[in-house]
Formats: sequence, structure tokens, C-alpha cells
Amino acid sequence: MCGYPIALGLAHVQPIAAPIPRVPWAAGRALYRTDLIVRQDAPYRTLEDTFAGRAGWTVAHSHSGFNAFRHHLLPYRTPDRPSLYREMTGQLVTARNVLDAVREGRIDVGPLDAYWHMLIARHAPQLCAGVRVLVSTELAPMPAFVAAEGLPASCVERLREAFIDAAHRPWFAGLADPLMIEGFATATRAGFELALQWDREALAAGYPQPA
Repeated sequence: MCGYPIALGLAHVQPIAAPIPRVPWAAGRALYRTDLIVRQDAPYRTLEDTFAGRAGWTVAHSHSGFNAFRHHLLPYRTPDRPSLYREMTGQLVTARNVLDAVREGRIDVGPLDAYWHMLIARHAPQLCAGVRVLVSTELAPMPAFVAAEGLPASCVERLREAFIDAAHRPWFAGLADPLMIEGFATATRAGFELALQWDREALAAGYPQPA
């Protein structure tokens, strides 16, 4: 589950553990980021080149598809330019819809979960054909496996220990390779505070949605 709704209290769950992506920028930590993607043949070289164009986002409770994108755009706003794009398409719902919208030219730039992007590029590369990463956002805590809020603490701890220990099991490598992960790290609700911090900064600046 995405850490943003966990931090917002939208889901009554207990975080257990989060995957550690097998990619240099994660540096062995349970972190991910958002790729801001454009068409391969688009003329854009910087994010600023896309301003006054068309952009999109997934859902307002998504970190990778909304909160991280909004946070990345925030420093570019000025009193004279409170909105950066001519057209902003919200409620695209899924990462796949963002990818398709960029590839098909319905939006010029969109946010794509970088871990999801890695997996799609490996297992269904045809879906990423003709798309490139313009820039990526800052790192944030990786989405976590969660348990129901009422599950006893002892059970949560046992599950957490099992996740952490998985990387040392002989069967782990065969499962980890296609998932492109190194293992798991402990996840807690407090660990997703960064998402709330980014949300507070945007709201304080009068920027409730990417625009």
C-alpha cells in the first residue's frame, strides 16, 4: 500500500515491511521515486520546457502519482505564475493510464512510479517504447505490505521478522530477481511522515493540486 494514504490515516492498517528495489539510486534502502516521463520524440530537455503544456496525475491519495509530482513542481511556482500548465488532467487513476496518455500524446508529461517503471521496462518493454524519463523526483519511503489495524502486535512482529529474514532464505533469489528487489526493510507509520510534510508544504503554499 502507498505510504501517503497510510500517513493520511485513510486506511486502518499497520505497515509491516517494504521492498528494497535493486537499483543504484535506492542504495540498499526501501525508497522509491517518481519518474516524470515524456515521449521519446518530444523536444523537451528540461521540466521547464513542458510548462504551458499538458500534464496529468493519477489520484489525490497517491504519493507517486500526485503528492511527489506536486512537491516537485512547487519550487517553480511564482506569484506571477501560480499555475504551470495550460491543461492538467486529473483522475487518470493508474500508472498505466499515465504511461499510455504520454505515449499516445494526450498529455505531454506525467508522473510514473519509478519502481513500477523498472518492472514494466523489464517484463513488458513494448509498453515503454517511445517514452523517456525527463527528470525524477526526490526519494521517498517505498510502499509497504500492511496488516489490518486489529491484528495483534505479536503477529505483526512475526510477519515483520519473516519479511526481513526472507533475503537469507535459499528460495529468495528466484523470487527476488523478477521483482528486482534486494530484500525488505521494516516499515512503520511514522516512516511515512515525509509524505505528510510534502503535503503540508503544498497546502501552505496554496497549491492543493498540481496545476
